[in-house]
Amino acid sequence: MMITVLTVVDCPNAQPALERVTAVLDGREAQVELVEVADEADAARLGMCGSPTILIDGTDPFAQPGAAPSLSCRLYRDADGTVSGVPDEAALHQALAGTAAPGQEAGTSDCCAPKRREALDVVGRAGRGRRAPAERGLRAMHQQILRHFAATGTAPNTRTLQPVAAAAGRSTTEVLTELAAQDFLTLDEAGDVRAAYPFSAAPTRHRVRLEDGTLVWSMCAIDALGIPAMLGQDAVISSTDPVTGVPITVTSTSGLIRWEPASTVVFVGQRPEGGPAATACCDALNFFTHTDNARIWASRHPDVPGHVVDQPEAEHIGKQTFGPLLAP
Repeated sequence: MMITVLTVVDCPNAQPALERVTAVLDGREAQVELVEVADEADAARLGMCGSPTILIDGTDPFAQPGAAPSLSCRLYRDADGTVSGVPDEAALHQALAGTAAPGQEAGTSDCCAPKRREALDVVGRAGRGRRAPAERGLRAMHQQILRHFAATGTAPNTRTLQPVAAAAGRSTTEVLTELAAQDFLTLDEAGDVRAAYPFSAAPTRHRVRLEDGTLVWSMCAIDALGIPAMLGQDAVISSTDPVTGVPITVTSTSGLIRWEPASTVVFVGQRPEGGPAATACCDALNFFTHTDNARIWASRHPDVPGHVVDQPEAEHIGKQTFGPLLAP
């Protein structure tokens, strides 16, 4: 029997996974190896759907249907709903016996890669960032949409965007469709802009007042934190704790951010089935007045693996994700 543990560099769950495998083998003859995966191409080639992935004779016994190769951290949910960075012993015993473990599910999260890589992936197109490519009019159109949101608090109509598309020799529909396909924005049934991360055309839990008085909605907590950095403006974010309904205010002044209450944190979650950020994670990235409330919310939503990030990390994710979007 060949057991391979696939991990990213410095994954804190790599050693626990090896120890769990060794404990379950209990002296049973098997070859066990640890393989560090460096990039998305290797993840696809080796079959790693999050770190750590455990392969038994080349097969992932915990794989979810449609799961994509990923460098994200991987979470395993036991039959009783407990979430951990490694499968429980019962699940591994059944996997080694060639049967699926009841209730044992796997997902991805943002808990372990260095430099907050996976946390950025949740809102940043799997590490590719939210800055649209310059070619084919994509960046020009994307930036025009973002500036319109910032100036008016609303999405631009297709007529407003037509000159930008025409400058690239394309139709507005062509450019918008390509931007939506790459998850830079979402469109409604009529083909109009519904959201362009970090902005939403429809009301959300997160309201942002810019220094010039413009009111905008953000798609999630991290998006809201990215707006001041993207626009180079002071801003006041108003949100509520999803568990208690208590108001939360985050004020950005000259790059310094004040959180009220001071105990506020952000939960960063993502549904393991993937898809556009608008459906996979935007409603799972929220402010909470306290870590305990975030954990309560997570326990009520076991389909959304994730974890709590503190204020400095949340600010960093927002700034790094959205800060560069309007640069030339």
